[in-house]
Amino acid sequence: MTHFVPPYPERPKEPLKLLALMATARRNFLAVFDEKCFEYQFFSTRVLNRKVFVCNSPDTVAQAFIALHESFQRKTPQMRHALSPLLGDGLFISDGDLWRHRRRIVAPIVHVSRLKLFAPTMVEAAQETAERWAALPDGAPIDALRDMATLTAEIICRTIFGPRLGAEHATEIVAAFSAYQREVAQLDLPYMLGLPDWVPRFQAPSVYRAAKRIDRVLDDLIRRCEERLASGDQSMIQMLLEARDPETGGRLDRRALRNEAAVIFMAGHETTANSLAWTWFLLSQAPDVEARLHAELAETLGGRVPNLDDVPRLVYTRAVFEEAIRLYPPVPLLGRQALRDESIRNRKIAAGSLLVVIPWLLHRHRQLWDQPDHFIPERFLPENAAARQRYSYIPFSVGPRVCAGQAFGMTEAILCLATLAQQVTLKLAPGAVVEPTCRLTLRPGDTLPMLVHHRPSRAAPRVSSASAENEVSRSASETAEIPGP
Repeated sequence: MTHFVPPYPERPKEPLKLLALMATARRNFLAVFDEKCFEYQFFSTRVLNRKVFVCNSPDTVAQAFIALHESFQRKTPQMRHALSPLLGDGLFISDGDLWRHRRRIVAPIVHVSRLKLFAPTMVEAAQETAERWAALPDGAPIDALRDMATLTAEIICRTIFGPRLGAEHATEIVAAFSAYQREVAQLDLPYMLGLPDWVPRFQAPSVYRAAKRIDRVLDDLIRRCEERLASGDQSMIQMLLEARDPETGGRLDRRALRNEAAVIFMAGHETTANSLAWTWFLLSQAPDVEARLHAELAETLGGRVPNLDDVPRLVYTRAVFEEAIRLYPPVPLLGRQALRDESIRNRKIAAGSLLVVIPWLLHRHRQLWDQPDHFIPERFLPENAAARQRYSYIPFSVGPRVCAGQAFGMTEAILCLATLAQQVTLKLAPGAVVEPTCRLTLRPGDTLPMLVHHRPSRAAPRVSSASAENEVSRSASETAEIPGP
């Protein structure tokens, strides 16, 4: 099988000088890394008045994010200040006792054991997208990035707020999230200049307007969920309203509830949408991989709608998605601010320094991966697992701050791919240029123009969420989690 090398930003031959580095980072952060960065295991650089340390090997990743978690649990000032207008003190950017309290409440709600409740919603929303594509003429143009964003937004809206509450607000909240990410500052210059955290950071007025739009929608939905608390709906908000900290017995107040709903929406919508879009692009460039994927779907599903029981059997489908998020990790940089003096590999890391793990580098490291820039899903098949070093693959982060919703996101991606790929193939539109662009997440540009081509009809009967629920597994324990934020 011939494997292809998907696009990545041009890599400088030598390290960039400061001004060139900052200009390049503003354009595309991924373009700042020179060729040697894909071979280093642990290195540092200085940006203005701050020292930046990069953990780029399995042992240094484990040291920073697991062994020394208490010292490196705090997210970077850039991440905290960029997201605080939107997420407040939500789980994604909190730390210390507050983070532990919120994690104890939120993690069980998005745990793998809840998938039997949410998988039918995933399939139902994917079926709606499949029907919409089926109504288009063969060869019709679509924006795959926008369509995947719409799909994952529908899924998150319905699972957070319930089917009767979520769908009507999806368009408004998705537009506001997109505006927020487009406008928010990508560089915390005060921190890089050595200024303390309490120095005010200023965002464009449009950032605060977008945050207020989201606030209004979330507050209204939460209020309506509270009014229907006795209805027995199984939505995430209903669970959050009733949840208690198992150690303290404390519950989330209204503001905390809104913040955690915003975190779940942001994490569950944006990252999965980007990753699915990347997967469609990669499949369009790899006909042998696409053929093997279709063969597995035909053998395992035979044209019927997938359910939770099928997820462990869709081995190659999973491998395709795992390889997609190796090449294009949803969050390509995982940054932390040192809370106290520490050392890694006998190098002192002073309190206040920036420490980063960069999946974009780690997942393409020349000492960890064979043909690291090539698209090779077979490397994630079970028989090849022994060849992969632990902590060399961390699309969902690792350690105590591992993504609480990793099983949700992985299951969502597999079910959506299995549903849609049985109906269509997507081909890159002629003349379209795809380049990974790093903002808060890793996107294939602002759009992904593709053409829809219908596959020979194997149409499965349309299923509602209620009937799909009868098909899902009696237990979600078979659905394996993978290391991952």
